[in-house]
Amino acid sequence: MTVPSSARILTGTISATSFVTAAPSLPNANLDGSKIETLVDTSEGDARPGKDAKKWCVGIALDVERGKVYWTQKGAEKAGQGRIFRANLELPEGQTPANRQDIEVLYNNLPEPIDLDLDLGNRIMYWTDRGDPPRGNTVNRAPMDATNGNRPEPEIVFNHLMEGIGLALDLDNGRMFVTDLAGSVYSANLDGSNKKPVIFAQGNLTGIAYAELPAGS
Repeated sequence: MTVPSSARILTGTISATSFVTAAPSLPNANLDGSKIETLVDTSEGDARPGKDAKKWCVGIALDVERGKVYWTQKGAEKAGQGRIFRANLELPEGQTPANRQDIEVLYNNLPEPIDLDLDLGNRIMYWTDRGDPPRGNTVNRAPMDATNGNRPEPEIVFNHLMEGIGLALDLDNGRMFVTDLAGSVYSANLDGSNKKPVIFAQGNLTGIAYAELPAGS
């Protein structure tokens, strides 16, 4: 069993991307590992793991209330092929994960988008990008619901990362936590102000999750 690089657990199911094995798909399962199904298959018939990085699904985030899944496909290194997608959590009737017609491309030609998180209250999506500067090695944000043709350029709220990877939002306190492959964890306000290193030189750090635990636990 492989461990996905990114996952969100909500409402009794787990949805994950399979970036660790370069598998171009979004699997979904119950928390006990049963009822494994594929939500999206981008392989176009290629054997897995695939060699085409444009098909690799990396970061994932869920908007359960509106029944949507968001994910990134990073593309080849430093190639400007990155994209962010959205689709329904439920597969349309009569369609398959490989031919479903409800997939939207929200952003394309990004440097190399990786992790993804959502501020559902303000309808803003945030993501890390490990591509080349100036738009890479950053944290970006953009409106979730802007229509095609009216989408603004992503706003860079954090830069100068060393291969930015993991991202977790602490919405109650208006801040984010970010990791990079140089081994650092940073915190900052959601607008990118008040940047602080939390730890550094910890080896190659990838995903991150934020949780508040009861005192004394």
